[in-house]
Amino acid sequence: MSARYRTAGFKGYAVKFSPFTDRLLAAATSANFGLVGNGRLCILNTPGHAAPTPQGLHPCQQFDTQDGLFDLSWSEVHENQLVTASGDGSIMLWDITLNNHPVSKWKEHQREVMSVEWNYVAKTTFLSSSWDGSIKLWNPTSPHSLRSFNGHTGCVYTGAWAPRQPDQFASCGEDKSVKLWSVNEPNARPIASFAGHVDQVVSLDWNKYSPELFVTSSTDRTIKIWDIRNPRANIAMFGPFEFPVRRVKFSPFSPNFVATAGYDMSASIWDIRNGSVVFVHDAHTEFVFGIDWSFFHPGLIASCSWDEQIHVFNAPIPQ
Repeated sequence: MSARYRTAGFKGYAVKFSPFTDRLLAAATSANFGLVGNGRLCILNTPGHAAPTPQGLHPCQQFDTQDGLFDLSWSEVHENQLVTASGDGSIMLWDITLNNHPVSKWKEHQREVMSVEWNYVAKTTFLSSSWDGSIKLWNPTSPHSLRSFNGHTGCVYTGAWAPRQPDQFASCGEDKSVKLWSVNEPNARPIASFAGHVDQVVSLDWNKYSPELFVTSSTDRTIKIWDIRNPRANIAMFGPFEFPVRRVKFSPFSPNFVATAGYDMSASIWDIRNGSVVFVHDAHTEFVFGIDWSFFHPGLIASCSWDEQIHVFNAPIPQ
C-alpha cells in the first residue's frame, strides 16, 4: 500500500524527505515535462510512521516559480529551509513558513540547473550542477558563489558530497565521466576521473557506510559501483537493462541496498552484494524521476513521476 498525492499539471522531477522530521516531504515539479512553463515546489505532510495509507499525504505549502524545477535539497542547518534548482539557471532558497517568495535567489549558471545538494558534513554550504558544464559551491549567506569547478564537457547532471569528507564531492555528466573533486584544490580541477560508462552518466550517490564506494547510473542502461581507491575500473556492474535508470540512492540504514527510479516506470530496490532486485514498486504510469529514503523509518521510500504522482511506500528490506 502507498500514500499518494497528485501534483496536477506538474511532472515530478525530485522528491526529498526532511532530515529533521519524519512528517515533511518536498517535491520539485515542472509543467510541460520541464521543457517550457512554470515550476512548483510542493511541501507535503506525511503520516510520520512506516505504514503509509492512501490518504496519508497532505499539502501544507506550495511555491510556484517562473521556470521548471529539477531538483531540491533540504538545509542541514535550518529545518524550514531548502534550495531548488531551476530551468532558467537560478537557484532559490525557500522558507516553508513564509509565503510566495524565496528568501534568496542566485543566478550565475548560464543553463538549466540540474541538481543541488547541501553539504551534510560541513552543513554550511551546498553544490549546484548545470547544463552549462559547471559545478558551483555556495554559502546561503553569500550573494555570490564561492567557487566554480569546470572539468566536464557538456551537462553536469549530479554533484554529490562525500559522506564523511566535508571538502570532497563527486560529479557525473553528459561526457560519460565521473569526477572526484576537493573544494580545497587550488586550481579547482578534479583530483580523479572515472571512465567506464559508454553513454551519459545521469545520477550518482555515495554509500553512507562504506564511504569509499559510490553508485552511478547511465543512459547506457547500466548501474555501476565504484571505489575511489581504484579509478581505473568499476567494481560491479548491473545491466544492461531494457530501459535506463534515472536516479540512484543508497540506503541510509544499510550499505547493501540501492533504490532506483527508472524509465521503466518503476522504483526498485537492489541488493548490491549479488545484483538482485529485492523489491519493485510498479504503481507509476510514466517515467519515475525522483526517489528518496526516509531518514527515520527503514524501508520507507518516496517516489515521483511524470504521471504527476508522488508515492510514499514501505519496501520490506531483508537483512
